[in-house]
Amino acid sequence: MISSQISPAVRRFRFVGILTVVSVYLLILVGGIVRSTGSGMGCPDWPKCFGQWIPPTEASQLPAEYKEIYTAQRVAKNQKLARTLQRMGFAQVAGSIFAHPTQYIETDFNPVKTWIEYLNRLLGALIGVFVFLTVVFAFPYWRRDRAVFWLALASFLLTGVQGYLGSLVVSTNLLPVMVTIHMALALVIVALLLYAVDRARLAREETDLAGSAGRATGPAEIVKAPSLGLQLGLWVSLALTFWQIMLGTQVREEIDVVAAASNYLGRETWVAKLSGVFSVHRTVSAMVVLLNVYICYELWQLAQPRLRRLGAAILGVIGLEILAGVTLASFALPASVQPVHLTLATVLFGVQFLALLSVGQARRASETITATDVARRVVA
Repeated sequence: MISSQISPAVRRFRFVGILTVVSVYLLILVGGIVRSTGSGMGCPDWPKCFGQWIPPTEASQLPAEYKEIYTAQRVAKNQKLARTLQRMGFAQVAGSIFAHPTQYIETDFNPVKTWIEYLNRLLGALIGVFVFLTVVFAFPYWRRDRAVFWLALASFLLTGVQGYLGSLVVSTNLLPVMVTIHMALALVIVALLLYAVDRARLAREETDLAGSAGRATGPAEIVKAPSLGLQLGLWVSLALTFWQIMLGTQVREEIDVVAAASNYLGRETWVAKLSGVFSVHRTVSAMVVLLNVYICYELWQLAQPRLRRLGAAILGVIGLEILAGVTLASFALPASVQPVHLTLATVLFGVQFLALLSVGQARRASETITATDVARRVVA
């Protein structure tokens, strides 16, 4: 049986890797809840919350001038960051930080929002532990497949960078460019972790494919290989989804501005007040749907179980994403649907990435089997 061929080290790595990926998606969902509830500045400092490891529950536990204290700390940190970026040549980003007016505004203490943000940070710290464990359990791959180890290590290092970016998101009072970079890096980490877990699975399947190639008796046993066009289409689809998520982040930032300007009243009018970014976001959505429907049709034609399952998963996630998008547009942007909409988009990105990896593997496997068959015929 195949399962008996899986070593305990491989099982441990795959279990921890999958657990970490699921946890990252959970963190994205919780981050969306933080954003939709306006809790992003529930803790004005980082990594502590109001200077404490366990945040306060009442305003009486804070100094009378807490707003001035944390505003001054944040502005000092931002100015130091902006000067550093300016010296590195990122003058536009530095200017955005210098000019961002909300960094001088401190929100009132709200215990509910404080604890929502604090729980978000606790989950982030827990994921840091999970990612570290993926590195530990990736050590057996140092001899077997070093790429798995390096992917796990890169994920761990980028998780540290992500934590630092999270502190900048707080210090800049949710500066749009920082929020966008924070989201983009989360997708990169997801891709690295998925790649590592998938390569751990691939080592076993390559052995099985080699055995199949040895048993093949003719072209009739060779499974139809994915085309290069399908592989390129998946790359384009993945890039469009990534862009769509970045556009969605910008739309969310605009909604925050419109909501604040409207004193959080008249939600049904917010969509009409958005800029052209929302129209682009909607147009790209149609492109994503059409391209993925075609890709899933091509995946189904290949008659390979894994590719068919991934194609069905892509269509399922897109269907749920369309439902969430229609709900947001038709029912005045309900806060409960906003984090779901974001999370589904990132899940779509992950499934597309797995499909891209699997198509590449199927193409290589087909080339290997074909080469083996040709060599056997020559010898015969």
